[in-house]
Amino acid sequence: MPESHAEVTTEFLQAFADAWNAHDVDALMAFMAEDCVFDTTVGPEVCGRRYAGRDAVRAGFAEVWETFPDAHFGDARHFVCGDRGVSEWTFTGTRADGLGIEVRGCDLFTFRGGKIALKDSYRKSRPPLGSVRR
Repeated sequence: MPESHAEVTTEFLQAFADAWNAHDVDALMAFMAEDCVFDTTVGPEVCGRRYAGRDAVRAGFAEVWETFPDAHFGDARHFVCGDRGVSEWTFTGTRADGLGIEVRGCDLFTFRGGKIALKDSYRKSRPPLGSVRR
């Protein structure tokens, strides 16, 4: 699990992406600051749905896998500039009704103390597919 680093790197963001694909919420939370925030791609608020604080963020991360048990973030590309960073990815997953999704998206990050303080997610809007293509 990652330690706090003075400067976050693209390798740090790749390890975070790897933890998403491993569906490992404990590993994900090791990357997050104590007062972390997760803004989702969809929800009732202007920011999607906001999860603030470690317990809420943990629940928000787990909800992704509840909605898409086979969730996968592929084709990841990252960059970091000071206390900000971006990860671009292709998300694939299958909903409970059997319909799949395949979309491009990105996360905008704010870092503090070598950890992720804000994970702000965005993705393209696309109708569900009959099945997921990988």
